[in-house]
Amino acid sequence: MLCIVVSVMKIYSLSDFHLSINCSKPMNIFGAVWDNYLDEIKINCDKLEDDDVLLIAGDISWAMTLAEAKADLEFIGSLKGKKIIIRGNHDYWWKSISLVRNALPGGVYALQNDCIKIGNVVFTGSRGWTTPEFGNTLPTDEQKIYDREIQRFKLGLTAASKVKTVSDKLVVLCHYPPFNSSFSETPFTELFEEFGADAVVYGHLHGSNVKTARNVSIGGIKYYLTSCDLLKNCPINVEL
Repeated sequence: MLCIVVSVMKIYSLSDFHLSINCSKPMNIFGAVWDNYLDEIKINCDKLEDDDVLLIAGDISWAMTLAEAKADLEFIGSLKGKKIIIRGNHDYWWKSISLVRNALPGGVYALQNDCIKIGNVVFTGSRGWTTPEFGNTLPTDEQKIYDREIQRFKLGLTAASKVKTVSDKLVVLCHYPPFNSSFSETPFTELFEEFGADAVVYGHLHGSNVKTARNVSIGGIKYYLTSCDLLKNCPINVEL
């Protein structure tokens, strides 16, 4: 667990960059909303202060290897503030957490089964998995992934509970929405409530057909959908 002391900070989140600086997979094939989106992200993130924290909830790069992802990680590192990242379902370059951390630029921190404390806020997170709609069940292979992700959240949240003080806040990063379209309680949300999370940021959802609420409150926890195309590439302030 890494502990960083700062004076005053704000917390922002923007996710699902799907970077492809060193590989040919432009995002604007998915629509004009992706035109020049990296320039917009850069401009909008320049408004952050150096002590602010930017949460990036997965799907960072289309790269298949860590070497291919190097330029994309350097782009993340160039953004203002301290950046915290988790793995998304498309981050195939993310295999060994130790190798990932060794490749990260300064000011970028990766979470996996652990936590980081910055100022009076503790951060933890994991990828999560698709939550089935009411009355449906996951195929056996996907249920195994779902159950494994529950255990990964338990590891991270347990680590967070060991360093969190009474006055600290707890923020969770989750790539997949931790609930279905009806915002029903799930093993994920129950865990977040059990460990006293104050806010959860997630991404994964894209496109103009996404009609779900961007911000909801469940069990006293604020949930923020932060996919960059849905937020017009502008980081959202995570209020605690």
